[in-house]
Amino acid sequence: MKTRITELFGIQHPIIQGGMHHVGLAELAAAVSNAGGLGLITGLTQRTPELLAREIARCRAMTDKPFGVNLTFLPSVNPPDYPGYVQAIIDGGVKIVETAGNNPQKWMPALKNAGIKVIHKCTSVRHALKAEAIGCDAISVDGFECGGHPGEDDVPNFILLPRAAQALKIPFVASGGMADGRSLVAALALGAEGINMGTRFIATQEAPVHDNVKQAIVAASELDTRLVMRPLRNTERVLTNVAVERLLAKERELGAAITFEDILPEVAGVYPRIMQQGDMQAGAWSCGMVAGLIDDVPTVEQLITRIMDQAQALISARLASMLHPA
Repeated sequence: MKTRITELFGIQHPIIQGGMHHVGLAELAAAVSNAGGLGLITGLTQRTPELLAREIARCRAMTDKPFGVNLTFLPSVNPPDYPGYVQAIIDGGVKIVETAGNNPQKWMPALKNAGIKVIHKCTSVRHALKAEAIGCDAISVDGFECGGHPGEDDVPNFILLPRAAQALKIPFVASGGMADGRSLVAALALGAEGINMGTRFIATQEAPVHDNVKQAIVAASELDTRLVMRPLRNTERVLTNVAVERLLAKERELGAAITFEDILPEVAGVYPRIMQQGDMQAGAWSCGMVAGLIDDVPTVEQLITRIMDQAQALISARLASMLHPA
Protein backbone atom coordinates (compact mmCIF):
# COMPACT_ATOMS: atom_id res chain seq x y z
CA MET A 1 0.00 0.00 0.00
CA LYS A 2 1.41 3.39 -1.02
CA THR A 3 0.49 6.57 0.85
CA ARG A 4 2.20 9.90 1.47
CA ILE A 5 3.43 8.47 4.79
CA THR A 6 5.02 5.35 3.27
CA GLU A 7 6.69 7.60 0.69
CA LEU A 8 7.88 10.14 3.29
CA PHE A 9 9.46 7.57 5.61
CA GLY A 10 10.50 4.92 3.08
CA ILE A 11 8.40 2.16 4.68
CA GLN A 12 6.31 -0.62 3.16
CA HIS A 13 3.12 -0.30 5.24
CA PRO A 14 1.50 2.89 6.63
CA ILE A 15 1.74 1.69 10.24
CA ILE A 16 3.76 3.48 12.93
CA GLN A 17 4.51 2.16 16.42
CA GLY A 18 3.97 5.01 18.85
CA GLY A 19 6.42 6.11 21.50
CA MET A 20 5.64 4.37 24.80
CA HIS A 21 7.48 4.74 28.11
CA HIS A 22 9.39 1.57 29.05
CA VAL A 23 7.90 -0.23 26.00
CA GLY A 24 9.57 1.43 23.02
CA LEU A 25 12.89 -0.35 23.30
CA ALA A 26 15.09 -1.60 20.44
CA GLU A 27 13.46 -5.06 20.36
CA LEU A 28 9.99 -3.72 19.57
CA ALA A 29 11.13 -0.92 17.26
CA ALA A 30 13.24 -3.33 15.19
CA ALA A 31 10.42 -5.88 14.98
CA VAL A 32 7.98 -3.26 13.67
CA SER A 33 10.46 -1.93 11.13
CA ASN A 34 11.41 -5.44 9.98
CA ALA A 35 7.71 -6.16 9.42
CA GLY A 36 7.42 -3.15 7.10
CA GLY A 37 6.13 -0.53 9.52
CA LEU A 38 7.98 2.26 11.33
CA GLY A 39 9.34 1.34 14.76
CA LEU A 40 10.18 4.00 17.32
CA ILE A 41 12.55 3.96 20.28
CA THR A 42 11.17 5.99 23.19
CA GLY A 43 13.96 8.46 23.91
CA LEU A 44 13.21 9.45 27.51
CA THR A 45 12.93 5.83 28.66
CA GLN A 46 16.72 5.92 28.31
CA ARG A 47 17.88 7.91 31.34
CA THR A 48 20.82 9.61 29.59
CA PRO A 49 21.81 10.56 26.04
CA GLU A 50 24.59 7.96 26.25
CA LEU A 51 22.07 5.22 26.99
CA LEU A 52 19.90 6.42 24.08
CA ALA A 53 22.96 6.24 21.78
CA ARG A 54 23.48 2.65 22.93
CA GLU A 55 19.81 1.79 22.32
CA ILE A 56 19.96 3.27 18.80
CA ALA A 57 23.04 1.14 18.09
CA ARG A 58 21.23 -1.95 19.43
CA CYS A 59 18.28 -1.29 17.14
CA ARG A 60 20.57 -0.68 14.16
CA ALA A 61 22.09 -4.14 14.77
CA MET A 62 18.61 -5.70 14.61
CA THR A 63 17.21 -4.03 11.49
CA ASP A 64 18.42 -2.43 8.27
CA LYS A 65 15.01 -0.77 7.77
CA PRO A 66 14.07 2.81 8.72
CA PHE A 67 13.31 3.38 12.39
CA GLY A 68 12.91 6.50 14.48
CA VAL A 69 13.10 7.95 17.98
CA ASN A 70 10.26 9.46 19.99
CA LEU A 71 11.33 12.54 21.95
CA THR A 72 8.74 14.07 24.30
CA PHE A 73 9.37 17.65 25.42
CA LEU A 74 7.99 17.99 28.92
CA PRO A 75 7.55 21.09 31.06
CA SER A 76 9.90 20.47 33.96
CA VAL A 77 11.73 22.25 36.75
CA ASN A 78 14.76 20.07 35.98
CA PRO A 79 14.39 19.22 32.28
CA PRO A 80 16.16 16.23 30.74
CA ASP A 81 19.34 16.86 28.75
CA TYR A 82 17.45 17.60 25.55
CA PRO A 83 20.51 18.93 23.65
CA GLY A 84 22.28 15.68 24.50
CA TYR A 85 19.34 13.53 23.37
CA VAL A 86 19.05 15.45 20.08
CA GLN A 87 22.79 15.05 19.48
CA ALA A 88 22.59 11.30 20.20
CA ILE A 89 19.82 11.00 17.61
CA ILE A 90 21.85 12.93 15.03
CA ASP A 91 25.08 11.06 15.77
CA GLY A 92 23.23 7.75 15.61
CA GLY A 93 22.18 8.45 12.02
CA VAL A 94 18.46 8.33 12.85
CA LYS A 95 16.47 10.09 10.11
CA ILE A 96 12.98 10.10 11.65
CA VAL A 97 11.91 11.69 14.95
CA GLU A 98 8.47 11.71 16.54
CA THR A 99 8.16 14.76 18.78
CA ALA A 100 5.45 15.12 21.41
CA GLY A 101 4.54 17.34 24.33
CA ASN A 102 5.68 20.95 24.09
CA ASN A 103 6.25 22.79 20.82
CA PRO A 104 9.47 21.39 19.26
CA GLN A 105 10.29 24.64 17.41
CA LYS A 106 13.63 25.36 19.17
CA TRP A 107 14.92 21.89 18.18
CA MET A 108 13.79 22.02 14.55
CA PRO A 109 16.91 23.71 13.06
CA ALA A 110 19.26 21.05 14.46
CA LEU A 111 16.97 18.20 13.36
CA LYS A 112 16.33 19.61 9.87
CA ASN A 113 20.02 20.43 9.32
CA ALA A 114 20.75 16.76 9.97
CA GLY A 115 18.21 15.71 7.32
CA ILE A 116 15.77 14.34 9.90
CA LYS A 117 12.05 14.06 9.11
CA VAL A 118 9.87 15.19 12.03
CA ILE A 119 6.38 13.90 12.82
CA HIS A 120 4.74 15.76 15.72
CA LYS A 121 1.99 14.30 17.90
CA CYS A 122 -1.00 16.64 18.33
CA THR A 123 -4.39 16.35 20.02
CA SER A 124 -5.97 19.33 18.25
CA VAL A 125 -6.12 20.90 14.80
CA ARG A 126 -4.77 24.22 16.09
CA HIS A 127 -1.64 22.52 17.42
CA ALA A 128 -1.28 20.54 14.18
CA LEU A 129 -1.40 23.77 12.15
CA LYS A 130 1.31 25.26 14.38
CA ALA A 131 3.47 22.17 13.86
CA GLU A 132 2.98 22.47 10.11
CA ALA A 133 3.93 26.16 10.25
CA ILE A 134 7.24 25.50 12.06
CA GLY A 135 8.32 22.94 9.46
CA CYS A 136 7.21 19.53 10.71
CA ASP A 137 6.96 16.99 7.89
CA ALA A 138 3.93 15.10 9.21
CA ILE A 139 1.49 14.96 12.12
CA SER A 140 0.27 12.16 14.36
CA VAL A 141 -3.30 13.22 15.14
CA ASP A 142 -4.22 11.87 18.56
CA GLY A 143 -7.93 11.38 19.22
CA PHE A 144 -9.67 11.33 22.61
CA GLU A 145 -9.73 7.50 22.52
CA CYS A 146 -5.96 7.25 22.82
CA GLY A 147 -3.95 5.87 25.69
CA GLY A 148 -1.68 8.35 27.43
CA HIS A 149 -2.39 12.06 27.10
CA PRO A 150 -5.45 12.91 24.93
CA GLY A 151 -5.27 16.66 25.60
CA GLU A 152 -8.13 18.64 27.10
CA ASP A 153 -10.49 19.10 24.11
CA ASP A 154 -12.04 15.60 24.19
CA VAL A 155 -12.54 15.36 20.41
CA PRO A 156 -12.70 11.77 19.11
CA ASN A 157 -11.12 10.71 15.83
CA PHE A 158 -14.36 10.56 13.82
CA ILE A 159 -14.42 14.36 14.10
CA LEU A 160 -10.75 15.17 14.58
CA LEU A 161 -9.42 13.34 11.49
CA PRO A 162 -11.75 14.97 8.91
CA ARG A 163 -11.04 18.36 10.52
CA ALA A 164 -7.31 17.71 10.19
CA ALA A 165 -7.82 16.69 6.55
CA GLN A 166 -9.60 19.98 5.89
CA ALA A 167 -6.92 22.08 7.52
CA LEU A 168 -3.53 20.46 6.90
CA LYS A 169 -1.35 20.36 3.80
CA ILE A 170 1.22 17.93 5.22
CA PRO A 171 0.32 14.24 5.67
CA PHE A 172 -0.94 12.88 8.98
CA VAL A 173 -1.61 9.53 10.61
CA ALA A 174 -4.47 8.59 12.92
CA SER A 175 -3.54 7.76 16.51
CA GLY A 176 -5.92 6.49 19.19
CA GLY A 177 -8.29 3.56 18.75
CA MET A 178 -6.22 1.89 16.04
CA ALA A 179 -5.99 -1.92 16.17
CA ASP A 180 -6.69 -3.68 12.89
CA GLY A 181 -7.44 -3.46 9.17
CA ARG A 182 -10.80 -1.84 9.88
CA SER A 183 -9.02 0.93 11.79
CA LEU A 184 -6.62 1.50 8.90
CA VAL A 185 -9.34 1.66 6.23
CA ALA A 186 -11.47 3.99 8.37
CA ALA A 187 -8.48 6.26 9.02
CA LEU A 188 -7.69 6.41 5.29
CA ALA A 189 -11.33 7.19 4.51
CA LEU A 190 -11.29 10.07 7.01
CA GLY A 191 -8.23 11.63 5.38
CA ALA A 192 -5.26 10.10 7.20
CA GLU A 193 -2.31 8.54 5.36
CA GLY A 194 -1.77 5.75 7.88
CA ILE A 195 -2.13 4.80 11.53
CA ASN A 196 -0.10 5.04 14.72
CA MET A 197 -0.63 2.21 17.23
CA GLY A 198 0.52 2.13 20.84
CA THR A 199 -1.57 -0.16 23.03
CA ARG A 200 -1.99 -2.75 20.25
CA PHE A 201 1.79 -3.10 19.95
CA ILE A 202 2.19 -3.68 23.72
CA ALA A 203 0.18 -6.89 23.28
CA THR A 204 2.71 -8.49 20.92
CA GLN A 205 5.30 -11.17 21.55
CA GLU A 206 8.25 -8.86 20.92
CA ALA A 207 7.07 -6.08 23.27
CA PRO A 208 9.70 -6.10 26.05
CA VAL A 209 7.21 -6.00 28.93
CA HIS A 210 5.99 -8.50 31.51
CA ASP A 211 3.37 -10.97 30.30
CA ASN A 212 1.00 -9.70 33.02
CA VAL A 213 0.80 -6.40 31.13
CA LYS A 214 -0.08 -8.12 27.85
CA GLN A 215 -2.70 -10.32 29.52
CA ALA A 216 -4.24 -7.29 31.25
CA ILE A 217 -4.77 -5.65 27.86
CA VAL A 218 -6.24 -8.85 26.39
CA ALA A 219 -8.61 -9.20 29.37
CA ALA A 220 -9.72 -5.54 29.33
CA SER A 221 -12.84 -4.23 27.60
CA GLU A 222 -13.36 -0.78 26.10
CA LEU A 223 -14.95 0.21 29.43
CA ASP A 224 -11.85 -0.43 31.56
CA THR A 225 -9.86 2.76 31.02
CA ARG A 226 -10.09 5.84 33.22
CA LEU A 227 -9.10 9.48 32.81
CA VAL A 228 -6.82 10.68 35.60
CA MET A 229 -5.22 14.06 36.38
CA ARG A 230 -8.07 16.02 34.76
CA PRO A 231 -8.12 18.59 37.61
CA LEU A 232 -4.40 19.21 36.93
CA ARG A 233 -5.08 19.68 33.19
CA ASN A 234 -2.62 16.87 32.51
CA THR A 235 -5.24 14.28 31.55
CA GLU A 236 -4.01 10.74 31.03
CA ARG A 237 -6.00 7.69 29.90
CA VAL A 238 -4.95 4.66 31.91
CA LEU A 239 -6.12 1.10 32.57
CA THR A 240 -8.08 0.91 35.78
CA ASN A 241 -6.65 -0.88 38.81
CA VAL A 242 -6.63 -0.44 42.60
CA ALA A 243 -4.14 2.45 42.46
CA VAL A 244 -6.09 4.26 39.72
CA GLU A 245 -9.35 4.03 41.65
CA ARG A 246 -7.53 5.34 44.75
CA LEU A 247 -6.18 8.25 42.68
CA LEU A 248 -9.67 9.07 41.38
CA ALA A 249 -11.03 8.99 44.95
CA LYS A 250 -8.39 11.58 45.91
CA GLU A 251 -9.45 13.76 42.97
CA ARG A 252 -13.09 13.60 44.06
CA GLU A 253 -12.21 14.34 47.68
CA LEU A 254 -9.76 17.19 47.11
CA GLY A 255 -11.38 18.70 44.01
CA ALA A 256 -9.68 21.79 42.62
CA ALA A 257 -7.28 21.86 45.59
CA ILE A 258 -5.47 18.69 44.47
CA THR A 259 -1.77 18.95 43.66
CA PHE A 260 0.63 16.63 41.86
CA GLU A 261 2.23 15.81 45.22
CA ASP A 262 -1.09 14.36 46.41
CA ILE A 263 -1.00 11.65 43.73
CA LEU A 264 2.73 10.91 43.67
CA PRO A 265 2.28 7.41 45.18
CA GLU A 266 0.05 6.44 42.25
CA VAL A 267 2.09 7.93 39.40
CA ALA A 268 5.75 8.44 40.33
CA GLY A 269 8.23 5.81 39.20
CA VAL A 270 5.59 3.13 38.65
CA TYR A 271 6.46 2.14 35.06
CA PRO A 272 9.43 -0.15 35.85
CA ARG A 273 7.36 -1.95 38.51
CA ILE A 274 4.53 -2.50 36.04
CA MET A 275 6.31 -3.07 32.74
CA GLN A 276 9.31 -5.07 33.99
CA GLN A 277 8.05 -6.69 37.20
CA GLY A 278 4.40 -7.18 36.19
CA ASP A 279 2.98 -5.56 39.35
CA MET A 280 -0.38 -4.61 37.86
CA GLN A 281 -1.58 -2.73 40.95
CA ALA A 282 1.55 -0.55 41.31
CA GLY A 283 0.08 2.61 39.80
CA ALA A 284 -1.39 4.32 36.75
CA TRP A 285 -0.14 3.29 33.30
CA SER A 286 -1.24 4.47 29.87
CA CYS A 287 -3.66 2.29 27.93
CA GLY A 288 -6.14 3.11 25.17
CA MET A 289 -9.83 2.24 24.88
CA VAL A 290 -8.68 0.07 21.98
CA ALA A 291 -7.92 -2.61 24.59
CA GLY A 292 -11.51 -3.69 23.96
CA LEU A 293 -10.50 -4.75 20.42
CA ILE A 294 -7.40 -6.71 21.49
CA ASP A 295 -7.83 -10.40 22.25
CA ASP A 296 -4.51 -12.02 21.40
CA VAL A 297 -0.72 -11.61 21.59
CA PRO A 298 0.65 -12.24 18.08
CA THR A 299 4.13 -11.58 16.78
CA VAL A 300 4.58 -8.10 15.33
CA GLU A 301 4.90 -9.57 11.84
CA GLN A 302 1.69 -11.59 12.24
CA LEU A 303 -0.13 -8.47 13.45
CA ILE A 304 1.02 -6.19 10.65
CA THR A 305 0.40 -8.84 7.97
CA ARG A 306 -3.10 -9.40 9.37
CA ILE A 307 -3.85 -5.67 9.39
CA MET A 308 -2.76 -5.21 5.78
CA ASP A 309 -4.60 -8.33 4.56
CA GLN A 310 -7.80 -7.26 6.29
CA ALA A 311 -7.51 -3.70 4.97
CA GLN A 312 -6.99 -4.85 1.39
CA ALA A 313 -9.91 -7.29 1.63
CA LEU A 314 -12.18 -4.55 3.00
CA ILE A 315 -11.26 -2.12 0.24
CA SER A 316 -11.28 -4.52 -2.70
CA ALA A 317 -14.18 -6.78 -1.66
CA ARG A 318 -16.62 -5.41 0.91
CA LEU A 319 -16.48 -1.72 0.00
CA ALA A 320 -16.06 -2.27 -3.73
CA SER A 321 -19.09 -4.59 -3.77
CA MET A 322 -21.26 -1.75 -2.40
CA LEU A 323 -20.61 0.41 -5.44
CA HIS A 324 -23.24 0.06 -8.17
CA PRO A 325 -21.86 0.00 -11.70
CA ALA A 326 -22.56 3.20 -13.59
